[in-house]
Amino acid sequence: MTDLNQTALQKYTGVTVETTEIDTLVVGAGQAGVAISEHLSKLGVPHLVLERNRIAEAWRTGRWDSLVANGPAWHDRFPGLAFDDLEPDAFAPKERVAAYFEAYAKKFKAPIRTGVEVKKVVRNADRPGFTIETSEGVILANRVVSATGPFQRPIIPPVAPKDDKLTQIHSAQYRNPQQLPEGAVLVVGAGSSGVQIADELQRAGRKVYLSVGPHDRPPRAYRNRDFCWWLGVLGEWDAEAAQPGKEHVTIAVSGARGGHTVDFRGLAHQGMTLVGLTKSFDDGVVTFQADLADNLARGDENYLALLDAADAYIARNGLDLPEEPEARHSFPDPDCVTQPVLELDLAEAGISSIVWATGYAVDFSWLQVDAFDAKGKPQHQRGVSSEPGVYFLGLPWLSRRGSTFIWGVWHDAKHIAGHIATQRTYLAYRDAAQRQAED
Repeated sequence: MTDLNQTALQKYTGVTVETTEIDTLVVGAGQAGVAISEHLSKLGVPHLVLERNRIAEAWRTGRWDSLVANGPAWHDRFPGLAFDDLEPDAFAPKERVAAYFEAYAKKFKAPIRTGVEVKKVVRNADRPGFTIETSEGVILANRVVSATGPFQRPIIPPVAPKDDKLTQIHSAQYRNPQQLPEGAVLVVGAGSSGVQIADELQRAGRKVYLSVGPHDRPPRAYRNRDFCWWLGVLGEWDAEAAQPGKEHVTIAVSGARGGHTVDFRGLAHQGMTLVGLTKSFDDGVVTFQADLADNLARGDENYLALLDAADAYIARNGLDLPEEPEARHSFPDPDCVTQPVLELDLAEAGISSIVWATGYAVDFSWLQVDAFDAKGKPQHQRGVSSEPGVYFLGLPWLSRRGSTFIWGVWHDAKHIAGHIATQRTYLAYRDAAQRQAED
């Protein structure tokens, strides 16, 4: 394989060659790509990171204008660099997060090439490794790390109405309230994105209907500690699998306006109309499941369970943290809960827009290797794929609950980089033995 310096030279001089060879190719320069590049650099593994846009592009243009990180600055970062311009408990704005990853990459001179799209990866038939087709030529690599993350293809469910009179966008396309036409808004999905967008729209004076499905609702903070801290000391970040039945449950948490606990009943008392899971659209009428009260109740159970676990931890360890009895107080059920709306005429309600905060799907169509099951789901153990030489990084539950958080990605990347370095050691022994035999 060609020396990394030669590849890096191509990057800085702008010279493009028809074929480049490198030991390890990393696809994606978001938090996962930057993290794995740091660990590979420390281990002396020649590698190249390709990014079709800019470093951390999803943070720049794939989120709404007012987005901040959902975790505080002391927590949502890599170990080697702090947000030195923010208070530890502050929540970094999205532009600051993107700048953070750029600065981190520069810190260790990450070999990143931006503006290069990876179009296809196939395993070589007559030699080790893979052939990678890109927008700027062909790359040969012994290993490929997919660091494209979980937010690749926005999902709008098939129930979405075919109505040209309605403005319909995914949360990935939402930027601010002014983007939407006048009128009420239906927000479908009440995870972190949906509830923050609904809250912002209501604060901008819009009438908002929020479709609430099953969710977890942790406290933003409790007894002077952020919920990220509580999940850490309680061992929740290290859980290796989701609880049965909660694989697709969203988390409603917000760092907006300095951070606050999401309270759906509180939003309703401020004028928002809560409805259950969106069921169907028919001739301008939307119907909802009769599950709103149950979904709120399960969210309450999750909330109170964490308070109970935190109280027990404090007592068990003799910590001097202030009591917070008001955290257990709740708003009474609003009318939209006691008398749920099961059917709504969009025109009569004045709804002109729908924001679909319904999540994302992965897209590995470019990765044409035997690393997926029959449903197209990556097959791996802690990111080490069933296809030798292929690795996944940044996916939910890659190794633990914290795998999609910034710090969790960093630790997963360390494991994968170690695996790559070990494989290189075995191959170096084989090559050395072969040379000795030839001599």
